[in-house]
Amino acid sequence: MKRNKITLAGVGLLTAGTLVLAGCAGGDDTDSGDTGGGAGDPGAIITANSVEPQNPLIPTSTNEVGGGVILDSIFAGLIGYAADGSVFNDVAEEITVDDPQKLTVKIREGLTFTDGEEVTADNFIKAWNYGALASNEQLSSYFFEDIEGFSYEEDSELSGLEQVDDYTFTIALNKPASDFAQRLGYSAYYPLPDVAFDDLDAFGENPIGNGPYMLDGEGAWQHDVGIDLVVNPDYDGPRTPANGGLSLTFYAQQDGAYADLLGGELDVLDAVPDSAFATFESDLGDRAVNQPAAIFQSFTIPERLDHFSGEEGNLRRQAISMAINRAEITDVIFQGTRTPASDFTSPVIDGWTDSLAGSEVLEFNEAKAQELWAEADAINPWTGEFQLAYNADGGHQAWVDATVNSIKNVLGIEASGAPYPTFAELRGEVTDRVIDTAFRTGWQADYPGLYNFLGPLYATNAGSNDGDYSSAEFDGLISEGIESTDPETANALFQQAQEVLLQDLPVIPLWYSNVVGGYSENVENVEFGWNSVPLYYQITKG
Repeated sequence: MKRNKITLAGVGLLTAGTLVLAGCAGGDDTDSGDTGGGAGDPGAIITANSVEPQNPLIPTSTNEVGGGVILDSIFAGLIGYAADGSVFNDVAEEITVDDPQKLTVKIREGLTFTDGEEVTADNFIKAWNYGALASNEQLSSYFFEDIEGFSYEEDSELSGLEQVDDYTFTIALNKPASDFAQRLGYSAYYPLPDVAFDDLDAFGENPIGNGPYMLDGEGAWQHDVGIDLVVNPDYDGPRTPANGGLSLTFYAQQDGAYADLLGGELDVLDAVPDSAFATFESDLGDRAVNQPAAIFQSFTIPERLDHFSGEEGNLRRQAISMAINRAEITDVIFQGTRTPASDFTSPVIDGWTDSLAGSEVLEFNEAKAQELWAEADAINPWTGEFQLAYNADGGHQAWVDATVNSIKNVLGIEASGAPYPTFAELRGEVTDRVIDTAFRTGWQADYPGLYNFLGPLYATNAGSNDGDYSSAEFDGLISEGIESTDPETANALFQQAQEVLLQDLPVIPLWYSNVVGGYSENVENVEFGWNSVPLYYQITKG
């Protein structure tokens, strides 16, 4: 059987028959950020906005943007993703797909963590086993579910990981996973140094990585304030920084961050507040960014809430969805920086379609919404107020108010937003399953694949399945799709799975987000990636 490799410009997606890995644009110069002479000016610190991470900085228990930006800066995985989503090797020297259920990984020799420990195959195997172990309750444990030995129910070692030598290990999968190699740049697959296992709680506060940046000493993470990163002088990879470090400020409000950008106090802003949508392009000129990204926005109504279980709940979800005037909200509130959703994924991902059966439930239809609500009332009359929770530090109030007002006006019920001061507070209640309202949700893709918008969010027991949705039909379709080695067949099955979601509405799709950001006159070489995150290591200053 032919053996296939992910090289610097290869995409880890199996195809039918020959199992050749599809090529992608670029080459050995694919967005490497290498300035040719090591790190840039150590005094050239890039300042950017962010939010307080929800959890300690442990790769397998971070599944939100605030923590993800930091982890992606201080760790290096086997592969990385260029601005267009194409793959390049980082720690990996090569990844060989021996057959649809077995991969061989060879890492580069001589790489180290910032404490001097050499990065070996064992660092990946131990980190992945920790992340997968049921009793460790890691939020990203499901990323290991396709590896032999994984169990959601009991502690079980990943028997599919086998070390060949210090720099080589194999991965045996329990079923074919056509995009598994492509996933390996996500943070859940980062290695951990041995010292991490001495005290993971302490490690999560001051993590030691192997990436282009490192924490600027003990206490560099000031909770609810910011975090300071400096260049890791020992990093040897394609993301060599062209600057001296990265200082992230955790803003309570995006308006403050935008004001700092205009005042020259902030170099890079990854999310313009809605209050500036009408003016930011004229304010910033060619330094304004408004481009498609792999971001999907929604809100979740858990079945455990009163009036939202069974047939009554299904009717009410459909009614609420059809009571939202998405076109008006995206035009008036977002000023053309969002597009009404017609599915659960993103138009920038291969396999997307706007022609799914049942997608009319996402269209504004006052009469139908009222009819469905009346049918639900016939089962069990509505009581109480519909509330939609959101984090006030993320610039969401305007669209939430517009959304609940649309629901209120169409359905004739009381509806309002329910603000939480911070993202971490909102996510804490969502994760602990104690929130007693609907709540905003969304997805910024982990890797550029259609499955990533579906399996992690809606599969039974998946780590980011915030509403605890479960459908045997949906599970079967996505399982069949991810096992297919033909991309067209896989995408067709993922589309069928979405048609099940359109019937059940485990979340209410709202819109696709552009990345709407900008940068100051103090920096150059600013590029936002496929997932809306700036490629900080490329940015130069001064």
